[in-house]
Amino acid sequence: MTQKYISKLAVILVVILSSCSATNDLTLPVTQPAPVYINKQITKIGIINRSITDKKYEAIDAVDKILTIEGKELDKKGSLVAIENLKDELLKNNRIKNVVLIDSIDFKKYGIDQFSAELSWAKIDEICKKHNVEAIYELSFFDTDSKIAYRTITSQVNNNLGLKIPIIEQEATVSTLVKYGWRIYDNVDKQIRDVYSDATTLTTTGRGINPMKAFEAILTRKDAVLDASKNIGINYSYRILPFNIRVSRDYYVKGTNNFEIGKRRAQAGKWDSAAELWLLETNNRDSKIAGRACYNMAIINEINGDLDKAIDWATKSYTDYGDKIALRYINILKNRKAKNYQLEQETN
Repeated sequence: MTQKYISKLAVILVVILSSCSATNDLTLPVTQPAPVYINKQITKIGIINRSITDKKYEAIDAVDKILTIEGKELDKKGSLVAIENLKDELLKNNRIKNVVLIDSIDFKKYGIDQFSAELSWAKIDEICKKHNVEAIYELSFFDTDSKIAYRTITSQVNNNLGLKIPIIEQEATVSTLVKYGWRIYDNVDKQIRDVYSDATTLTTTGRGINPMKAFEAILTRKDAVLDASKNIGINYSYRILPFNIRVSRDYYVKGTNNFEIGKRRAQAGKWDSAAELWLLETNNRDSKIAGRACYNMAIINEINGDLDKAIDWATKSYTDYGDKIALRYINILKNRKAKNYQLEQETN
């Protein structure tokens, strides 16, 4: 059997299976509650930078700072860019009235890529009163760990006569791992609301006739780190904001002529019109058909934002007609309802 024949057979099989499927899938937008809950009373935030290393401990952090003279201060500059952009982005949130950058209260003495020790609530309360804020964002650590690798490559250049001649160049590649960690102190409820860490890898390359020239060509590492630092601050501001995702749902398209027509109406975006036909089928004498129709009625109610009715229809589909897909859907809807309640608590 030739490969061409096998490929054609596979395509035909996919078409057949697709046409025989009892369901179609759809996606719909769903708003999720913020990953981090912040008390609604909090409108003023302070930001502290505890990632800066004490001078007498800098030897611990010296390995990755031999690449350039500028690299010696790269961690410090990157951390400052991160908190400045966090401040700017938080101020775009209508709920936040003021954001204050607070001078570092102490230097980091160990674990350059580890969280600083938690501040006591007495200390947090003291800082909040002094700066008239209600919560503290802490950049607990910020570290750039860089490694350089060289390799020799052969390329061609034109000489004075216009002839191509081979030359040997050195190519340098610097990989920089940027590691960072945040913490949020809620001084209203006296809770640490978030402890979050992540890392991102940056790669820059350069070429030259010798290793030093190659290295000079990749001094853009600093710019790359500072650009990444900007995004680190911006992205962390989003953790107190609700966000949108798209979720997938299946709905029945087979069983009776009404399901076939309903499928075409749904594909044309006329969901309420399709639901009129599904509603008729909820009284079908065939329990399998009625169960599918009840399930589809749950789908249309979720689309229209009525989760209570969606749960009722999905429950009827499972309990009265034994539709197994409906049981899983019930749990999905209940979970979404719980998240909606959480969302209301955050936004109202």
